[in-house]
Amino acid sequence: MKKIIIINGPNLNLLGKREVDIYGNMSFDHYFQILTEYYEKKVDLIYFQSNHEGVIIDKIHEVGFEFDGIVLNGGAYTHTSLAIADALAAIRTPVVEVHISNIHAREAFRNKSVTASKVVGSIAGLGLDGYRLAVDYLLNRIDLTSSI
Repeated sequence: MKKIIIINGPNLNLLGKREVDIYGNMSFDHYFQILTEYYEKKVDLIYFQSNHEGVIIDKIHEVGFEFDGIVLNGGAYTHTSLAIADALAAIRTPVVEVHISNIHAREAFRNKSVTASKVVGSIAGLGLDGYRLAVDYLLNRIDLTSSI
């Protein structure tokens, strides 16, 4: 069975409570329960959240050579953390970056992702459903480089 981890960064533990007009009113714990039921017997889905940059980097290092995929919502670190970008560049596991809101339609500083060039793709503005789409992609990904 494939193993995929969802890593959420700072303040995403407050989903359902913070800025519900932007992020919605469902907690991530509740959404993750829905996801795990949806993917039951298809994938071993794991969830990790931290408000601390170094802890996120440690988790990327821990899973980045053994898991089949990472879904990353780095929160505000998306726009600032060269250290997380370097951690992503150092691993082999494919990563899909997810943003609940459309970062390109928000404040100018949120328009740029310093981690985007280190991931296989990005999903933004589709709400929590972006996580499901990222997992679907990782489950169905064909690594063309292995057949060359």
